[in-house]
Amino acid sequence: MSMHIIIDGYNLIRQSYFLNSIEQLDFQQGRTALISAVARYKKIKHHKITLVFDGTNAGNSSQHADIINGIKIKFSKNGETADTVIKNMAFREKEKALIVSSDLDIAKFSESCNATVIASAEFEKKVKTAFHYDDQGFTDKEENGWIPTTKKKGPRKRFSKKERKARLKTRKL
Repeated sequence: MSMHIIIDGYNLIRQSYFLNSIEQLDFQQGRTALISAVARYKKIKHHKITLVFDGTNAGNSSQHADIINGIKIKFSKNGETADTVIKNMAFREKEKALIVSSDLDIAKFSESCNATVIASAEFEKKVKTAFHYDDQGFTDKEENGWIPTTKKKGPRKRFSKKERKARLKTRKL
């Protein structure tokens, strides 16, 4: 099953110290820095990724969706918020979606649609880790191999099916 990462763009920028400092200097550069970081992440992990922004701050770009380096960039229409766009995408994608947002309203709605939700700060850590492993020359094959252990896990320690699916998706990040 393929995973579709849907990112609340401005939420991630505002939650990230690095991206927020760039955005404070120039609004457009903050968005560009996020797009380039996510594009680099996509080259490493090959997930389908959509960045969603509020169209009120987008200027001329708000009239359509763009694709930059394989990343789909979507702006909300006039009178519509990015939150609404993300909720609609979560409703359509259901369990295929992984929503990146720290907005509790989006998180609750997405979870009710069986989509997995990850906080913006946690996603940023996963991206930085992927960059580090990529710079060091590690691959996913080395990480996903079975490691023999004597530690036993009984049924009492088993997570619910929903939690196991969410952990599996976040492990792929």
